[in-house]
Amino acid sequence: MPYTTNPKMPRLRAKAARIVHEGKTVSEVARYFGYTKGAVSKWVKKCPRGGAWIIPTESSRPHHHPNELPKETVELIVSYKKRYDRCAEVVHRHLENDGISVSLNSVKRKLDEAGLVKKRSPWKRLHLSKELPDVVSPGDLVMVDTIHLMVNGKKRIYVYTLIDVHSRWSYAWATDRIGAKKSVEFMRRVRESAPFEIRLVQSDNGPEFTTHFSERIKVLHRHSRIRKPNDNSYVERFNRTLQEECLREVRTDVRIYNRILPVYLEYYNTERLHLGIGLSVPIAKIN
Repeated sequence: MPYTTNPKMPRLRAKAARIVHEGKTVSEVARYFGYTKGAVSKWVKKCPRGGAWIIPTESSRPHHHPNELPKETVELIVSYKKRYDRCAEVVHRHLENDGISVSLNSVKRKLDEAGLVKKRSPWKRLHLSKELPDVVSPGDLVMVDTIHLMVNGKKRIYVYTLIDVHSRWSYAWATDRIGAKKSVEFMRRVRESAPFEIRLVQSDNGPEFTTHFSERIKVLHRHSRIRKPNDNSYVERFNRTLQEECLREVRTDVRIYNRILPVYLEYYNTERLHLGIGLSVPIAKIN
């Protein structure tokens, strides 16, 4: 906070400094304006010899605080943010794992000061979604979806995605075609890889998740409401994360995607900290 809110003070300081430069002593000017000699001397130092129109009011906030975070800790906070590109809660947990004691508010403040915080738009509305079934163990509800990647004007690559709502364990598989038959093959691959039994599958109303798909996966299948993507919020959020962290670079060969995806999924399921499960990892919620 500034030490004065008088809007005329900048002009007064400049006038006092100009009178001193014109030949008056600091004592005479201080006595005339009713301020201390020390204050007038500081104004003179801030005013160039040629004079100035104003001398702005500076903040009285101290430059340092006795309890401020060490420079090394601040650098570590910033480095974790840039390394993982995650929120303050995840950065705070990484610091705790390293044995560094620092409050969550301090982490948020330092990230904000470094310009690394994404501000939430005040215009976003709250959307209420359809109630989900009770989920108490892995496999009680998994959500599936597809990502469409444009290779060129005529060619697309499709990535099937799946996430378990309870543990956040995820799976993805790329293909050059899409349809109910490919969806059934995707679920077969999921069963071979998933460390739990799947009891309920939820999808949107896309043509790849038709009655043909429901009859052949041999698992209870339910659809979300039409044009209500929030019903599939878990898999939609996973799709966004997958595209931001793994699928940024568009490739033309499905085989390349299917070599990259398992590497990322191993990290996602065993190392990446998840806010939705208490900053744990999916594999820990299964074992």
